[in-house]
Amino acid sequence: MPPLVGAEMIQTPVQLYRYLLRCCRQLPTTAMQKHYRHAIRQSYNSHSDENDPERVQMMIQRAIADADWILDKVRMKAFLVSC
Repeated sequence: MPPLVGAEMIQTPVQLYRYLLRCCRQLPTTAMQKHYRHAIRQSYNSHSDENDPERVQMMIQRAIADADWILDKVRMKAFLVSC
C-alpha cells in the first residue's frame, strides 16, 4: 500500500518530488523530516537529467516503495513504543 493516496498516478519526476515531500510530513520529528527532505532534493537534482522513460518509471516505482518502507518502519516503531 502506498504511503499516500495518488501514488499510482505519478508519471513525472516533478510529481514524484512533490509526492515525496508530502510523505515527509508524516514523519514524527522535525529532524527526520528535514533529513528526508534534503535527501529527496539531492536525489532529484542528481537524477534530473535522466531521459530514458523506462528508467524514470523504474526510479519512480522504487522511490514510492522506499517511502512506503520508511513510513511503515516509523509507524511500527511508534506502535511498539505505545504498547
